[in-house]
Amino acid sequence: MTTFSELGLLPLIEKALDAEGYVTPTPIQIKAIPIVKSGADLLGIAQTGTGKTAAFALPIL
Repeated sequence: MTTFSELGLLPLIEKALDAEGYVTPTPIQIKAIPIVKSGADLLGIAQTGTGKTAAFALPIL
């Protein structure tokens, strides 16, 4: 199981996610966050409610 801490987000972001009860990233987040962090372009397609916005936003905060 992958956790947000394994995705290399800033500790402050990890703490905020944990405080809100987000422990396990969704599949789109697991795949997208490392790509966004690398600076590459990404087109992510997933159903509504799967965490796409967080997948794109968390790495750039």
